Amino acid sequence: MELKVTRWKRYGHDRLYANLSDGTAVGWADVKTGDITVLVAAYRDDVIAVLTDHLRNNPEPVPPQKAPRTPEDAAPPLLPLLTAADDLSANLPGESLRDKAGPGLIKRVVSQLLRRPTEWDSWRKGLAGEQRVGAELNRLARQGWRVLHSIPLADKVDVDHLLIGPGGVFSINTKHHHRRAVWVGDDSVKVDHGKPEPYARKSRAEAKRVARVLERYCGFPVPVEPVLVFVGVTDLKVVATQLSVRVYREREVAALAPLSGVLTAEQVEQVYSVARHRQAWKRA
Repeated sequence: MELKVTRWKRYGHDRLYANLSDGTAVGWADVKTGDITVLVAAYRDDVIAVLTDHLRNNPEPVPPQKAPRTPEDAAPPLLPLLTAADDLSANLPGESLRDKAGPGLIKRVVSQLLRRPTEWDSWRKGLAGEQRVGAELNRLARQGWRVLHSIPLADKVDVDHLLIGPGGVFSINTKHHHRRAVWVGDDSVKVDHGKPEPYARKSRAEAKRVARVLERYCGFPVPVEPVLVFVGVTDLKVVATQLSVRVYREREVAALAPLSGVLTAEQVEQVYSVARHRQAWKRA
């Protein structure tokens, strides 16, 4: 496995990141101390080998990322005082779908009589899926994790769930396919052998979007992993080469609970403080 090494030097930190070809960080090393942190266990040996080589033999040729050029850039921007209206921690799972999933009684009756599938049916399934996954994620609080639901981004889209804890940050996308068989490939997903859906690719893009926001206001690297959670499926198959997105059924998300070693307790609180602030996501 060939990993690309980039240097990140900002806010007093000097790190080497080992990245996949699509830019996903799978590990990093502290240049000052030589400590190596593995972010994705599947790449552990490759991460240790490539970063050890760079630390030992040639750290200097690794090009640093652009550093701040003015005093104002040296510190992360400040968010305004958090108000009740801007506090996303009050959001319930599926918050953004509640109004869409609840048409008037007359419209529902007419649709049922005509047996016409409607967009409301899709929204109701989506709401039910997010509620089930949200309930599972909320149980992780006892292990030191923080959870946010329905984080609104620009362009009228949202992050279904954001899980923040000692094992890092996870951008979670819920897909409800009741009694369907799902196949997950490197870049696409097929439901009942249907047309490919870009779930995996969109999940990776969403995770990068989340990381940009959190790093901007936190002032330190915040690794964000994409996660796909499928609700109500009868079968779930993931190809062996698909390692860039975590894939679970709704009751399997508890597998994230024991993960640790990525964020300190102080960093968890700082990331959570930024993530719960609606103003942070205004232009995301």
